Amino acid sequence: MTAQGMQVYSVVVRATPEQLWEAITKPEFTVKYFYGIAIDSTWEAGSKYCGFTADGSEQHVDGEIVEATPPSKLVTTFRAMWAAGLAEEPYSRVSWEIEPAGEHLTKLTVVHDKLEAAPKTAASVAGGWNLVLDGMRSVVEADEPKAG
Repeated sequence: MTAQGMQVYSVVVRATPEQLWEAITKPEFTVKYFYGIAIDSTWEAGSKYCGFTADGSEQHVDGEIVEATPPSKLVTTFRAMWAAGLAEEPYSRVSWEIEPAGEHLTKLTVVHDKLEAAPKTAASVAGGWNLVLDGMRSVVEADEPKAG
């Protein structure tokens, strides 16, 4: 796959895999680090997810859950809707891979791929995932969401 068809981002967080899973799948956390978007779903394979602004007035992302293996892996389709022309592109794919990285540390890797047919989306998200992951790290390390 070409570099423009795949983007890979990683961050190490002072948290458990369960805490990161909570941060990824709970809208009360996503709204704090994902550009103000509350992302909600049942997080079961085959279910839909959507991401709206905190006040619910604008939808910015949607997709389907491809795989959900808490607390280690979440794979979704992804469609950006925050700018003109993005929603017309085909869905891409986002994989969240969570793995222990030492005592009280967890590595989160986000792989955004299948972007070859979605060049506007690829350009729009380039670098944005770094901000999302840095924001998540700050939220998780400050709020310490509890699993369960």
